[in-house]
Amino acid sequence: MPTITAARSWYPDYDPAHGFAHIRRVYNLCERLGREEDANLKILRAAALLHDAKSGPDVREEHHIASAEFAQQVLHAEGWPDDQISAVQHCIRAHRFRDRTEQPQTIEAQVLFDADKLDSIGAVGVVRALAYAIFNGQEVYFSPSERFLSTGEREPGEPHTPHHEFIYKLRHIESQLFTPSGKALARQRHHFLVHFFEQFDAEINGLC
Repeated sequence: MPTITAARSWYPDYDPAHGFAHIRRVYNLCERLGREEDANLKILRAAALLHDAKSGPDVREEHHIASAEFAQQVLHAEGWPDDQISAVQHCIRAHRFRDRTEQPQTIEAQVLFDADKLDSIGAVGVVRALAYAIFNGQEVYFSPSERFLSTGEREPGEPHTPHHEFIYKLRHIESQLFTPSGKALARQRHHFLVHFFEQFDAEINGLC
């Protein structure tokens, strides 16, 4: 069984969005949601520890695929049976919000999806969005264009800011979750998230 200590070496310290701190939070949420949803905790724990293991900038768009392949290597070396390896890989491949090609079909995959997305909203989600922008040299605020608001596509030269991420992804997360326990946790986090970005936008534009 992969351990938290082993997983520590798979993740960088410097990544404010997908580093080891994110993995610890998702792991803890998986423990909570997994027990409430009667999931297989062995599968779920392994998937939580491995789901972003290959998440560098060179593979970010396909990190769920690369991480699933890495999981196969790790678990095969530990002697896991093929069916359990496949179950973990499914969880990992199905967790990415921006690629819904493989939908979470098992309760373990649904719990991992929910736990990972819960870490994108609420107070933690706000901090992650801002930290990611600052770390990557992006602007913290830029008024979204009408094109982005209507289509999700930016105008040439328009930056992708935390406010853009809120509009494109974060505000929709609550409605995209699968499990009853995940949805229950999302309510307060969603409320905080929406209030923050509404207040942020109003202050930036001198409205309050």
